[in-house]
Amino acid sequence: MPEPVSILFWKYWTKGYDPCWPLQIHRLVVIWFSMTEKFIIGTVGAPFGVNGFIKVHSCSGEIQHLLLLKSVIICKDGKEQLLHIEESSPRSEGSADILIHFTGFNNPEAAKTLTGAQLLAGREQAAPLGDGEFFIEDLKSLPVLSDKAGIIGHVTDIIEGGGGELVEIQLASGEKRLVPFRKEFFTDINLDESKIILSNLWILE
Repeated sequence: MPEPVSILFWKYWTKGYDPCWPLQIHRLVVIWFSMTEKFIIGTVGAPFGVNGFIKVHSCSGEIQHLLLLKSVIICKDGKEQLLHIEESSPRSEGSADILIHFTGFNNPEAAKTLTGAQLLAGREQAAPLGDGEFFIEDLKSLPVLSDKAGIIGHVTDIIEGGGGELVEIQLASGEKRLVPFRKEFFTDINLDESKIILSNLWILE
């Protein structure tokens, strides 16, 4: 299995820049993405109770897509296996954790062998994107354009900074620049046309 890389959901305000909310992030959810088109949608925690239930943390913070699963691929120590789900339920109201009972894991000792594993799924089983939300992995390698300068460079990564996420752009010169992931700088993201528009070019100086 290829090494997963970090990926984010990102949605910016469509009502313009608000200086009171400098990051301009409406919804930011960390999950993980594998280049085999498999998402790590959850991580397995400790056993719960005496009947084999185990805690699973949703990487997106949402749980409805997890509760709909009837089976899931589990990956631990580089090995994958398909497990069937007998029962699942929210751990508590408002929690990003659910409780799952996998078929054949009927006691805490058996369930504990899954602790630390990852739940894998295809895009159709991952938490759904809303309007204006993107998988950051889909944004990587996209050309960054300016109305005045044409193609400036390409997105190479998204980096977590102290004040929010930063877009790493490799310029035509080969140099790299970090730009805050804010609507005031990235005024248009168009996956259909495979481009990202960068305004306020002074940020590259």
